[in-house]
Amino acid sequence: MARRNPKPDASLAHILGGHGGAIDATVPVVGFVLVFTLADAAAWTSPIAWAAGAALLTAVVIAVVRLAGGKQPRAVLFGLLGVAVAVLVALYTGRAVDFFLVQIVSNAASALAWAVSIVIRWPLLGVVVGTLLGQRTRWRRDPDLLRGYQRASWLWVGQYLVRLAVFLPLYVADAVVPLGIARVVLTWPLVALCVALSWPVLRSALPDGHRGLRHPAEGDAGSRSAT
Repeated sequence: MARRNPKPDASLAHILGGHGGAIDATVPVVGFVLVFTLADAAAWTSPIAWAAGAALLTAVVIAVVRLAGGKQPRAVLFGLLGVAVAVLVALYTGRAVDFFLVQIVSNAASALAWAVSIVIRWPLLGVVVGTLLGQRTRWRRDPDLLRGYQRASWLWVGQYLVRLAVFLPLYVADAVVPLGIARVVLTWPLVALCVALSWPVLRSALPDGHRGLRHPAEGDAGSRSAT
């Protein structure tokens, strides 16, 4: 029997917000790598400082544009803070490749956090979507929805592991330009892919007739297996 609930599919992509933020995060990276490559080739004094300035400048411009466009200040400031910390790390160590160290550590921590959340039956995808929908923890009382969030959360674990598998060898090899390219290629496209696949994976756990994300069924989350 075909499933007859197309609305939650669209709403999930809308709730997760697409990949605008991920695109914003890659622009300072492009600025850093381009300016560092140019400054290093031209033998400018302190190429890392030039690259750091370019990254910070682009991050500030993006922050101003997003704030003017009505984006939440908290999200904008977190993005700006991430770039600032990455720049400070690179300036402190004197190694351009260390600009990416914060991102590598963040991906490792995120993979661990998402995996643990699945194991303890508090999948972070459910926490995020439930919070945005104002459901608090009602989604956990729906065994099918809980299981769906667990399944879909593994996609997000996977994206962090994919990045680590690519980033770490390039970081060890001190490959700044390839690491910058990988950072761009594996940021917003991977986020967009996870957003697109999350609903089909989640839906695979929902029985026919389920009312979808916005209407969790009241039940005992412990009465059925969530795997």
